[in-house]
Amino acid sequence: MSEMKTIHSLEELEELAEVLREEQKSKSRITVCTGVACSSLGSEELAKELSEESKNLENCEVKKVGCKGLCALGVLVEDDKNMYHSLKKDDAKNLLAMMEGTQESSEYILSKDIPFYSKQKKIVLENAGYIDPDSLDDYIAADGYKALFSAISDMERSEVIDEIKKSGLRGRGGGGYPTGLKWSTVEKAIGDQKYVICNADEGDPGAFMDRSVMEADPHRVIEGMAIAAYAVGANKGYLYIRAEYPLAVKRIKLAIKRAEKFGLLGENICGSGFSLKLDVRLGAGAFVCGEETALLSSIEGKRGTPTPRPPYPAESGLWGKPTLINNVETYANIAPIIRNGGDWYAKIGTESSKGTKVFALTGQIKNSGMIEVPMGITLEQIIFEIGGGMALGREFKAVQTGGPSGGCIPRDHLNLEVDYENLKSVGSMMGSGGMIVMDESSKMVEVAKFFMEFCMSESCGKCVPCRVGTVQMYEILKKISKKDGTRKDLALLEELCDVVRNTSLCGLGQSAPNPVVSTLRFFKEEYENLLVESRCHISISKEA
Repeated sequence: MSEMKTIHSLEELEELAEVLREEQKSKSRITVCTGVACSSLGSEELAKELSEESKNLENCEVKKVGCKGLCALGVLVEDDKNMYHSLKKDDAKNLLAMMEGTQESSEYILSKDIPFYSKQKKIVLENAGYIDPDSLDDYIAADGYKALFSAISDMERSEVIDEIKKSGLRGRGGGGYPTGLKWSTVEKAIGDQKYVICNADEGDPGAFMDRSVMEADPHRVIEGMAIAAYAVGANKGYLYIRAEYPLAVKRIKLAIKRAEKFGLLGENICGSGFSLKLDVRLGAGAFVCGEETALLSSIEGKRGTPTPRPPYPAESGLWGKPTLINNVETYANIAPIIRNGGDWYAKIGTESSKGTKVFALTGQIKNSGMIEVPMGITLEQIIFEIGGGMALGREFKAVQTGGPSGGCIPRDHLNLEVDYENLKSVGSMMGSGGMIVMDESSKMVEVAKFFMEFCMSESCGKCVPCRVGTVQMYEILKKISKKDGTRKDLALLEELCDVVRNTSLCGLGQSAPNPVVSTLRFFKEEYENLLVESRCHISISKEA
């Protein structure tokens, strides 16, 4: 990469990509997952040892790559023929012997045709686990920045937005607002300065989708932002990333620096007259800063608290200027949509929810990790085919989607097709993509209490319904869980759910009751069995 010159045209980019692909074909590749899960198991050390041990092998290249998805079986390593799992940091010599066929390896080989991989459809994650996230060469060889150069060279701004509209892409941050419509609103807004922002303040318990995408394919996010900036008429952008994601921050910053060096960001990109400057801002861990207006306040250097809407950020956002805000996964969908066309994307998914969705599949499940599936797949397919079923041999009880803003979905709804409207119909939501599987040992009152404590702690305190209501709901749940609650407490809990949901200022408070509402809806007997009156009745019946 050090010899690469500034790229001035789409033709130059395509020629370079072809050269890089030919170079890759001449080498055998060993890719080592260095996502956070595998790194915690020693994958960095394994990659280093593999590099040392393979020096004498002709045309062999060891690549450190992002998350390969199946975190439960890490460390994962892949060569041109097989994937290997459950490796340790000192397995380099044995692994190379397996690859050369001089040592039996069946217990370490993982078929690429297993349901975990074969049932997925990779769009956002198409490069994850295959390219070196620190290598601009690898990204360009995978058609990187081709969509950006095509857009700014051959398409009007309105044509770019029309393709996004045709795709049916909806915001992947949780709300599901039509992406093309949001872009169109910002493009039409009047202002001498416009901004694009990437909301990477992922804070849901059990969620790691955005972090993994930034760590595995940072240029994909940057390219999506650049296309968005061109479409809406912005020349300045910010990536707002949680400070707890140091690897993602490091790789995004490096990707920005390298893109600028070779003319993919900065002034007059591709001689088009379009310029874009991107910067990174770190969040201090406040969950509420995932809300758009609170995020804007934080970037401006103020306390991150929500403000009433309207006006919406599209009209008056960062420093009062029209601002486009999308999350990591939304931006990561943009380049393939521009490359392949909106109609291509619209053929995937359901009538109202197009494309794919990335989920962090966690909990009491065998194959925990990061997955990408087409909209319309059922919960049962995700949990029992991709996920491999329950980890400890217990019965499935519920799955919680949407993080602390979501709900718990019971066995009776395993055939539910996953899309925005279907999840909402059972009291849950898509959210940013957390999916926590629970078995029969889970106590649903405790689950509701856990998420309510999270919302209570993360409330910014600006509005009374959220500041006071979440505390009161938590205290009632704690009382019930200790078997000190009464039917009057249960009735008050239900009333508070309604009040907090309908009167809170922002999405945090408005959705905080969801885990309580859903567990009351599907598991109310667990609440009632803990009430003083119910237990007294059971005791009297036994004595009689």
